Amino acid sequence: MKLRTRKGAVRAASLALTGALLTGCGLSSGSAVPLEVEPGEIQPVPELQGVSFTVGSKAFTEQIVLGYIAEFALSAAGADVRDLTNIVGSSTARNALVSDQIDVMWEYTGTSWVSYNGNEEPIPDARQQYEAVRKQDLAKNGVAWTAVDYNVDNTYAFALNREAAQRYGIDRISEIPEVLAEHPEAGTFCVDTEFANRNDGLPGVEEAYGFKADPSKIKVLTEGSIYQATADGTCTFGEVFTTDGRIQALDLHVLEDDKKFFPRYNIGITTRDELLKRYPQLGDVFAKVSAKLDNQELMKMNAQVDVEGRDPADVAREWMAEKGLVKTPGEQ
Repeated sequence: MKLRTRKGAVRAASLALTGALLTGCGLSSGSAVPLEVEPGEIQPVPELQGVSFTVGSKAFTEQIVLGYIAEFALSAAGADVRDLTNIVGSSTARNALVSDQIDVMWEYTGTSWVSYNGNEEPIPDARQQYEAVRKQDLAKNGVAWTAVDYNVDNTYAFALNREAAQRYGIDRISEIPEVLAEHPEAGTFCVDTEFANRNDGLPGVEEAYGFKADPSKIKVLTEGSIYQATADGTCTFGEVFTTDGRIQALDLHVLEDDKKFFPRYNIGITTRDELLKRYPQLGDVFAKVSAKLDNQELMKMNAQVDVEGRDPADVAREWMAEKGLVKTPGEQ
C-alpha cells in the first residue's frame, strides 16, 4: 500500500534506505520513535526500564500503524525503543525477527501457519489455529507468540464494485466459476505479487473453488492500487484485506468465503523465545493493547491513513490516547 505522510520525500528516502539495508548487509539500528507518549493505562514496568527493543513491521498501512502502536506501548512501559517499521516483504520481516535484527513484530496467525511453516491446510477455528501456530513456531523456529487478539482477523477476501456485484448477482466466492462461465468478460483479477503466488492466495483459491483465471487477465498491482482499480472496474475481482478502510470508503462488495478457504489471520505479538522468557512482562503490556483492538478499530485507523492521508504515527498515538493506553505530552 502506498504510504502518504506529511514527511513526503524525506520519509520516502528513509524507507528506501531501510529497504536497501535489509537486502544488503543487514538492518541498521533503526531510528527514534517519531512521537512522544506518557504512561496511561500502560504504566512503567520496572523490568523493562531502559531495556532496548527494536520494533519492526511489514510495509503496508495496517502493519505500520500496528508497529507504531507497539512502539508507543513499549515507550510508555519505560523501554528504550527503536523504529524499524516498513520492512518490504513478509519473509524479509520474519527473517529480521529470527536473526535478532528486530525484537518485536505484530504477526498474523495464518501467515505464519502457511507461509513460514509450510502448512497447506488452514485451521478454521481461530483458537485452534493460534495454538497450532504457537506450538509449531516455538518448536521449529524459536519464535514465541503473546497477546493474541481473536477480535482482529485481517484475512484475505475478494471484492467487486457495487455495480458489478449487482450485475453478476454474486455474493459468494463459490459463485465465481458460474460467473466466469456465463460472463467471460468478468474474468479479470487484480492481485498483489504475494497473493498471486502464495498457496493461501490465488492458486489455492482456484483449486479450492474450482476455477482457473486466465493468466492474461490477472493484473498484478501494488496492494494500494487494487482497491481503486476494483472500484473503477479495471478488474472485476480485487484481492482485499478485510480490515482495510477503503472497502467502506469505496463501497466495495466483499464476497463470502463460503468454503472457509482462507486461514484465520488473527494478530499477536511475535518475538524470540529467549527474549520473551527474559522479559515475560511484554505479554502483559501488549495484552492491554489487544483488549482494545478489533476489526472495526483497525479499519477506522487504516482509513485515516489510506483515505484521509494522515500520518500513521499520528493515527496510532491518537488511538492509544483515546483508549487511555497512553497520554500525549502535557495531557492532564
